[in-house]
Amino acid sequence: MASLRSRHRWTVLGLSLAFAVMCALVAASVPIYNFICRATGMGGTTQIGTEAEAAAITASGEKFPMITVRFNADVNGEMPWTFYPVQREVRIQMGVPQTIYYRAINRSSQRITGTATFNVSPAEVGPYFDKIQCFCFTEQTLEPGQSVDMPVRFFVDPAILKAPDGANFKTITLSYTFFRAKDQPATPPQASNNGANSTSLN
Repeated sequence: MASLRSRHRWTVLGLSLAFAVMCALVAASVPIYNFICRATGMGGTTQIGTEAEAAAITASGEKFPMITVRFNADVNGEMPWTFYPVQREVRIQMGVPQTIYYRAINRSSQRITGTATFNVSPAEVGPYFDKIQCFCFTEQTLEPGQSVDMPVRFFVDPAILKAPDGANFKTITLSYTFFRAKDQPATPPQASNNGANSTSLN
C-alpha cells in the first residue's frame, strides 16, 4: 500500500513538473519568436541597419538597381488616431538610404501613448530591409489633437540580388499598425476640438 502511494506521489510530481515546463515554454515563446524574426527576417520582419553599413555599400561604387517601396498604415480599433504615410511610395536605388515620414494625429481629447508593429512584403525581403531610424523603435505619445510627422530612414541591401528570386522583386511594401500601449487603459474615443499642429498634405 505504501509503495502504491509512493508511485502515485511520484506520478503527480512528474505531471506537475511537466506542466510547469510547458507553461515556461509558452511564456517564452513570444520573445523567442520575436528574437528569431528580428535575427532572420522571418515573417517579413525588418532589420536594424546603420549609416556606416549604407556608406560601405555606396563606397563600393557599384550602381545597383532601382526598386519601388510603398507604404501602408493602419490603426487598431481602440486607437483614436489618424495615421498615414506622407508619401505613398518612393523609387530608390538599392543601398542608398532614404528618409520618409508617417503622420499620426491624436483625434481624442486625451493623452495617448501608442506602439507600432511592422513588417514588409514580400516576406522574403525582410532580411534585406534595413531601418536606420524608425518611430517604431520606441513608444510614441501624442497630446490631445496633436499631429506629428515621424521619420523612417532605411535602405534596401543589394545582397537581396543574390537571394533566390531576389532580382525579381521590383516592389516592396512597408506596413505599420499602431496599437495603444499595453500599460495604458483603453477609453472610449472622444472627439477633440484642438487642431493639428503639422503642415497638411495639401
